[in-house]
Amino acid sequence: MTRVGWVGLGAMGSPMAACAARAGHDVHAYDLDPARAEALAGDGVRPAASIGAAATDADVLVVMVATAEQVEGVLFGEDAAADALAPGSTVAVMATVGPGPVGPWAQRLSRARIELVDAPVSGGAVRAGTGDLLIMAGGPQQAVDHVRPLLDALARTAPHVGTAPGDGQKVKLVNQLLCGVHIAAAAEALSLAEAMGLDAETTWDVIRGGAASSFMLDDRGARMVRGTDEVTSALDIIVKDMGLVTDTARAGDHPTPLASAAEQLYLAGRRAGLARHDDSEIIRIARGEQLSSPQ
Repeated sequence: MTRVGWVGLGAMGSPMAACAARAGHDVHAYDLDPARAEALAGDGVRPAASIGAAATDADVLVVMVATAEQVEGVLFGEDAAADALAPGSTVAVMATVGPGPVGPWAQRLSRARIELVDAPVSGGAVRAGTGDLLIMAGGPQQAVDHVRPLLDALARTAPHVGTAPGDGQKVKLVNQLLCGVHIAAAAEALSLAEAMGLDAETTWDVIRGGAASSFMLDDRGARMVRGTDEVTSALDIIVKDMGLVTDTARAGDHPTPLASAAEQLYLAGRRAGLARHDDSEIIRIARGEQLSSPQ
């Protein structure tokens, strides 16, 4: 059993923390909304009153927030996890934040003999709740070994993809480039089916069984043709992730024309007021729907 401090109980963080607790880990969790931790009591998650309280006595501190700025605040802000963690503990940054800030965080933590593993995840909220994620772990071998029992509880597979902190984020950006392009392609293809007078759901069901199949066509395509009020992955998240992809590529003078085109589609969706909607609703932009921009 690992004593796990957990910060961030959003759409992915909540089912992941619950999964870790059900697997037998001692999970103390904090979120800005205390009700989120309280809602996981039946799974064995214990609420923490602050970031520092979650980090105190933790063998591993999981940070599952949305942005690099939020991770910075968790680790080194006013209620700093770095001040509460003991030497020999490990921070697992499981949010998608890009590789840039991870190395400096690792250096700062190392001064207190705290190691860092970046371990971003892929798979969606449903798979998060069943321990069926893909986790891409970057960091020194001993640090990854330290968090391995937790990773194995959360993931179907959790390969060690590189020894430098930030290597996991790099692999995740490759993953997100493909995810973002696949969602945009599914929206464009299915909206074309509709424009040609085809039944979109029937067409989707046909093509998902052939060479054009992908996880995103299967998953997001179903919601595109059937509609949904559920927000499984907000459009704002893919806007953030595609921005990380294109910014990182641009910094290395590497062209990413497909990712850039997909990013523009998502930005149009956010501008049209879809930021908090499920990202499958990007098909409404591909259809040319006239949406009301947020005030």
